[in-house]
Amino acid sequence: MSEDLIFAKDLCKTFNGLKAVDGISLRMSRGECFGILGPNGAGKTTTVRMIYGFSPVSSGTLKVFGMDIQKHARLIKAKSGVCQQENNLDPDLTVFQNLVTYASYFDIPRATARQRASELLRFMRLEHKERGKILELSGGMQRRLVIARALINKPELLILDEPTTGLDPQSRHQVWGRLAELKAQGLGILLTTHYMEEAAHLCDRLVIMDHGRILVEGGPLDLIHQNVGANVIEVESPSESLVNFVKDSDLDHEELSHRLLIYTRDGEALFRKISEGFCDRGCSLRMATLEDVFLKLTGRELRD
Repeated sequence: MSEDLIFAKDLCKTFNGLKAVDGISLRMSRGECFGILGPNGAGKTTTVRMIYGFSPVSSGTLKVFGMDIQKHARLIKAKSGVCQQENNLDPDLTVFQNLVTYASYFDIPRATARQRASELLRFMRLEHKERGKILELSGGMQRRLVIARALINKPELLILDEPTTGLDPQSRHQVWGRLAELKAQGLGILLTTHYMEEAAHLCDRLVIMDHGRILVEGGPLDLIHQNVGANVIEVESPSESLVNFVKDSDLDHEELSHRLLIYTRDGEALFRKISEGFCDRGCSLRMATLEDVFLKLTGRELRD
């Protein structure tokens, strides 16, 4: 059996002559959590939709479970669980009925479906809402139910397209806890997200996309160290002398409106030199994050 859960080579998706996905290649191993990050319009959701067979491939190779998606989409869908961005639950059914009804699409026997639904509600901490209606659930509860529904067929691959968008921090961390448990059980998870903390917390490896192409690939910490360094020095309203010092010293930096970011692997020594020699306030040192990498590579302009 192939070790690759997902294999893509030179994968393209074209809409009316526009390449939404432009020749990307990636591999996802069994049992890992793999993230696809990118700003709006980067091509990440389009990529995911090709992977679960919703959107046809324009060109290139795409295999899931070692099978060509263009030849074996039905088999691949049967072994996958998909949690889309929208909470597309049936408001006319109870929480329990939503799971059992969805199980029928996979030809799961009703008795098995009921047992599996009860197990998933307990796992997602929703058993007390079993008889409740969808509109009675909080946003966090609805997201957990959508994930439970995606697990009803015991998939080998769980695909999550921005699973915690719009959730409060407590609900987001509850979802993270459940996903961490699934990952510990060996389930492969493909994740798209706008939350850099989420990607850093859950993903073993990830790619950052923009304009349909992959910019970087690797583990979260590796990407931080390779593209930013260990620390970031932030200076509000930097002086001209500091800007000249940074440029003359060939330090990796970004000049923003009224703010200067300096990326470094020697944070404490450099911070001491800058704070003592160039600024007595508005100067701070912090650990570098995945968000620093994301913004440095994709820019800081708003995307619609």
